[in-house]
Amino acid sequence: MALDRRKFIKIAGLSTLVGLMGKQSFSVGGESDSKYSYGDERLHGERWAMVIDLKKCKNGDGCEMDCKKSCHALHNVPTIEESRHEIKWLWLEEYDNAFPTQENEFNKQDLLHSKVPVLCNHCDHPPCVKVCPTQATWKREDGIVMMDWHRCIGCRYCITACPYGSRSFNWFDPVARDEKGGIEKDQQYFDEIKPIFPTRSKGVVEKCTFCDERLARGQKPACVEACQEGAMVFGDIEDPNSEVRQILHDRFSIRRKPGLGTQPQIYYLI
Repeated sequence: MALDRRKFIKIAGLSTLVGLMGKQSFSVGGESDSKYSYGDERLHGERWAMVIDLKKCKNGDGCEMDCKKSCHALHNVPTIEESRHEIKWLWLEEYDNAFPTQENEFNKQDLLHSKVPVLCNHCDHPPCVKVCPTQATWKREDGIVMMDWHRCIGCRYCITACPYGSRSFNWFDPVARDEKGGIEKDQQYFDEIKPIFPTRSKGVVEKCTFCDERLARGQKPACVEACQEGAMVFGDIEDPNSEVRQILHDRFSIRRKPGLGTQPQIYYLI
């Protein structure tokens, strides 16, 4: 019996070590163990936030959605036409759906009937983090709500908990989708894979990460750089001299579903 106990302890210890090594090797965006931590190049901020100016944003009217195209291309987000299976990191939402509690009949009609870009809100109090049983989703010290796809077990509790619909579930292997009883290779997706960012697998959840891999290289999120209208501004909201802080000081802004108490860090100027 003693020998069996020693074997059990040895195996348990080895399993823990392997788990920790896996966390260090594959975790994307952690504060100390991220493979994207490049030292002095990294952009540093106490609390990252984004401001979206709806007066500058074309709201889908003639807009080429360069922000979405850049985001999805950079992060190997597959295009799936079927709405119930689609993967979304950044997309357009009807104003009424995005802001159901912002009832003001005197707002400009073009605003009320427009579409607005939405993404993960990187909340101060993210409900998705609280319900994750494996800590596959967590909040970094700088406020970014992250995902570790190797820890995700696909329970989808986070999808249920997120009140903004900002998370997507991979129903198919993005490079080999079983849609008609057989494996159909998505060759175009395979050809366009960007090696800088890991692809996900069937059975895991994914979402926007504020381009943590670009922050590690001293770059702003891809959507911010790609927007031709300059409608997106990203920065440290805790820095009183930052651009986002100055804009929020001078302009009126709203956030999605503020009554829930999640404290979203995506601000919209109207």
